[in-house]
Amino acid sequence: MTKIINHKKLRRVVEAICTAAGSEGEEPALVSENLVNANLMGHDSHGVGMIPRYISCVLTGALQPNSHAKIVVDSGALVVVDGQAGYGQVIGGEIMDIGIERAREHGVAIVATRNSFHLCRIGAWAEQCARAGFVSMHHTNVVGHGPAVAPYGGGEARYSTNPYTVGIPATDNQPVTVLDMATSVVAMGKVRVARNKGEQVAEDILLDSNGQPTTDPNVMYQDPIGAVKPFGGHKGGGLALINELLAGCMSGGQTLRPETVAGRNTTLNNMLSIIIDPTKLVTESFFKSEIDATLDYIKATRPIDPDKPVLVPGDPERLMRAEREANGVPVDDATWADIIAAAKSVGLGDNTIEELAA
Repeated sequence: MTKIINHKKLRRVVEAICTAAGSEGEEPALVSENLVNANLMGHDSHGVGMIPRYISCVLTGALQPNSHAKIVVDSGALVVVDGQAGYGQVIGGEIMDIGIERAREHGVAIVATRNSFHLCRIGAWAEQCARAGFVSMHHTNVVGHGPAVAPYGGGEARYSTNPYTVGIPATDNQPVTVLDMATSVVAMGKVRVARNKGEQVAEDILLDSNGQPTTDPNVMYQDPIGAVKPFGGHKGGGLALINELLAGCMSGGQTLRPETVAGRNTTLNNMLSIIIDPTKLVTESFFKSEIDATLDYIKATRPIDPDKPVLVPGDPERLMRAEREANGVPVDDATWADIIAAAKSVGLGDNTIEELAA
C-alpha cells in the first residue's frame, strides 16, 4: 500500500521531526525542502525516506544538528571546507555560497568539501550554482560505512554510489540543465525503495554475497552484503574510481577502505566542486545561443516511440514535479512506518505525524 501526501504537508512532517531532534533556526526548513524536492522530482531514493537514517545518526552523535561549514584551507579560488558532520542540506548550501562568491571574484572556484553528513541529491547544489549563472561539476564519494558497489569485474563491493553531477545555467528559452547520476546502475536509495515496497529489482543490477546475479534487494541488507554493479561496465566503474580519488584525496576526507570505516556507522560525503563563470571564457550571448541551439537540436530528434519525445537531463524531473505537486507524493507503507518510528524516537507520537500529514 502507498499513502499519497501533499508536498506541503510532507514538509511539515519533516520539519517537526528535525525540530524534535534538536535542529534550530532555518535548519528544519532547509532539510525538509531538500528532501521533499527530491520526492517531487521523482527521486524517492533521496527523499523523505532518508529521515529515519538521519534521526538514528543524530541519536548516536554521528550527525551533528546546527553545525556549519568551516573553511580550513583558503587559497582564494581554491578552498577546503569541513562540514563538521552537519546536515548536508545546510552544509551543501553554504559551500555553494562560498564557491559562487569565489567564482565571481576569480572566474573559477574549486571547493573541496570533507566530513559533511549526507549531501543528499547532489543535483540540488548544481542547480544552486546554475541559478546564479555558473556552470559546475561535482565529484562525490562516501565514507563512514561499508561499500555497496562493486568495481567492474568484481564480485564484492568496494565503493559507494559516488555520483557525478554537472549543472548548466538556464537561458531565456531553456531551463537549467542538470546531469546528476550515480556511477552504480542505481542509487542505493532505489534499492531501499524496492525493498520497502516488497519488490524485486531489474536484472543486471545486483550481485549477492557470492558475486552471483540476483534481483532480490534484501542482499544489500544482509551480512555479508551483496553489491550493486557499476553502470555501463568499465565506463561507470572507471568514473566511480575517479570520483573516489578526486573527492576523497583532494578534500582530505579520505577514500572508502576498511581502515576508514572501522568502528563507524555514519554517512559522510566528500565532494570536489568546480564552479565556472562561463562569461569569463565566452560572451554571455554566445554561451546562451549555443545552449539554445544544441538543446533544440537534440530535442527535435525523431523518437523511437512517437508517444515518448526525446528528453534532456532535467526534463523528467520537471514533468514529475508538475504531476506530484498537483496530485501528491507517494510514500509506501514501509517507509511511512519507518518515518513514524523515527518521530517516536525523538518524542513525537503517531497522532502528531498523522495529523500533520492529513
